[in-house]
Amino acid sequence: MRKLILLGTACTLLLAASFSSTAQKKDFSYDQLFKNAAPNISKPLPVIRGWVDDEHYIELQKDAEGKTAFVAVEVKTGKSKPYTGPVPAEPRQQAVPAIGISDARNITTSPDGKWVAYTRKDNNLYAMDLATKNVTQITKDGSETILNGYASWVYYEEILGRASRYKAFWWSPDSKRISYMRFDDAQVPVFPIYVLDGQNGYLENERYPKAGEKNPEVKIGIATIENGTTVWADFNPKDDQYFGAPFWTPEGQFWVQWMNRGQDHLTIYNIDFASGAKKEVYAEEQKTWIDLDEGSRIEFLSAGKGFILKSDKDGWENLYYHDATGKLINQVTTGTLWGTAITKIDEKAKLIYFRARKENSARFDFYKVGLDGKGLTRLSFGDFSHDQINLSPNGKYFITTYSNLSTPTTMALADARGKLIRVLGDSKGSDFDTYALPKTELVRVKSGDGVFDLPVTITYPLNFDPNKKYPVLISIYGGPNAGTVYDRWRPAGGATQWWAQEGIIQVAFDNRSSGHFGKVGLNYIHRQLGKWEIEDYMSCGKWLRKQAWVDTTKVAMTGGSFGGYMTCMALTYGADVFTHGVANAAVTDWQFYDTHYTERFMDTPQENPEGYKNTAVIAYAEKYKGLLRIVHGTSDDNVHMQNSLTLIDKLQNLGKHFEMMVYPGERHGIGGNNMKKGQHNRNEAYAFWYQYLLGKPMPAAFTSSSTDSGRRGF
Repeated sequence: MRKLILLGTACTLLLAASFSSTAQKKDFSYDQLFKNAAPNISKPLPVIRGWVDDEHYIELQKDAEGKTAFVAVEVKTGKSKPYTGPVPAEPRQQAVPAIGISDARNITTSPDGKWVAYTRKDNNLYAMDLATKNVTQITKDGSETILNGYASWVYYEEILGRASRYKAFWWSPDSKRISYMRFDDAQVPVFPIYVLDGQNGYLENERYPKAGEKNPEVKIGIATIENGTTVWADFNPKDDQYFGAPFWTPEGQFWVQWMNRGQDHLTIYNIDFASGAKKEVYAEEQKTWIDLDEGSRIEFLSAGKGFILKSDKDGWENLYYHDATGKLINQVTTGTLWGTAITKIDEKAKLIYFRARKENSARFDFYKVGLDGKGLTRLSFGDFSHDQINLSPNGKYFITTYSNLSTPTTMALADARGKLIRVLGDSKGSDFDTYALPKTELVRVKSGDGVFDLPVTITYPLNFDPNKKYPVLISIYGGPNAGTVYDRWRPAGGATQWWAQEGIIQVAFDNRSSGHFGKVGLNYIHRQLGKWEIEDYMSCGKWLRKQAWVDTTKVAMTGGSFGGYMTCMALTYGADVFTHGVANAAVTDWQFYDTHYTERFMDTPQENPEGYKNTAVIAYAEKYKGLLRIVHGTSDDNVHMQNSLTLIDKLQNLGKHFEMMVYPGERHGIGGNNMKKGQHNRNEAYAFWYQYLLGKPMPAAFTSSSTDSGRRGF
């Protein structure tokens, strides 16, 4: 691990020397950074689309006339020849057939291509025979509060995931059945969102269960397409429980993930098609919580040969080999792995290939290990993060895309031992060495309790002089298992480049719950979500304030959603460390957020009243003394504006000065409904940094151009 150590005159001279090389290079213009007029700083890497066999990979190349075509490239020589065989499909959303039903949602083709399933605005589930256009209506009780195959909000946001687009039905591999979830929202509290349209405006009533409130009642159905009948899985919908995304196994069995409301017991059941009876396949219990993921928990071997399960029950994300009945055969990996993701299971060779963070928590590496847990081998090379892997069919070679903070993204070919064969391409464009790019370092700062070395990235201004003092802008998120500090290349340009040219030190922190320290670190936040996170950020902030080159009157933080919460905590709980902040769409009190997310970490407000009280921003509002700008969209259906209004009300009653910006009609991501408002929000934040960090007006270019893309972040 490289560390930046700043002690004494020698290190000051070293820093000065390391930044002097940028003095003779050009700066970027406003148009280059914000109007997509950037020079050739970067270039695309080769497009690899899989393998012909273990000796040839498939690449998409351009010919002399600029036309693209696939070629097969020989591994040993690099020579290519035209290729017209099958090409693995690119990851993309399934093509949607035209079925002539205007309100059809989530149209999904069956595995055999003969049927489509979909829901309609009546909240019923349908299947259509594509050859005859005959429609089978699977459910008939859909209503405003009964949703068949279409997710209730809390399931969409927290369990099935936004990528589901509310889809809550799944075809069986043989195309004969559809499993689906039926949601009853009748007892879920309604949260009213005021919309200003029209003379009187109107209320958008959202079924949103806040912490401790009633969840939707859920049933799991298995419908037979031939006759449209449904068999219900043997669960009581009145129970306080959650269901994760189900699995159809290679054997054609249907497995359901069940979890108690406390989210510390997980059971996977095999459901009988005929009766709905359930049989336990796997069970897990933890003292804090278990994540009910979106389906990546299990990777199946071929029919009858079992499955590999990923779990963090030992404090880290390790792999476990089970037979087809769920019986544990052996633990495959041990140790401090995180972000573990299987690339390939080679059943013939009895090997598992996977990526994980192990050697360095800020980098991904590529590994192989035997199904029996023996022979763990690192295949990736160097001090890099290997973020994309393309493995040959039998594991003889792999193509890796890798980088670190000082090495632009590169693609290379390596053999089964991880030996580099040749570089296939790098992302450095022809003008890369012409422009001055900021230097970024990764350091580790000891947590206040002495337990963790917290990762911090620092991007220095161009022509950095360690004898000068600079303002600091800290950009964070901070949510559980959502770290932002990685030792990987950051594409040149955008806002990062701009602020480096303007003279701002840009920083990112990760706390103990970020994933760098596995579930071991995450467990600290149980029943006190936000406490250790802000304590860790304060430790990092105090370290920054001790550096001779930091202007301690200008240590600012910004973030959105959970990052907005952290920013509000920084300006209240951490008011002695942080001086300025812009908080976007912030949670300010966990009682205002949804059941599944909040209770996973906090339990219910009824079970943990002190935890909710001690993690609410208003509990520390009296400490506020810097300057906070609060930003929220009035139609935010995820983090309701109630959060910001509650904090504003408290600050007003305390007579505190703050700034506020409201965006009428905007949702959780400001600019999602109106690009001009997104650009306005960016410009307002920039004006804030110019005024309070740089002490000068914002350049007119930011407000004079209506064609500014406004899409390069804060």
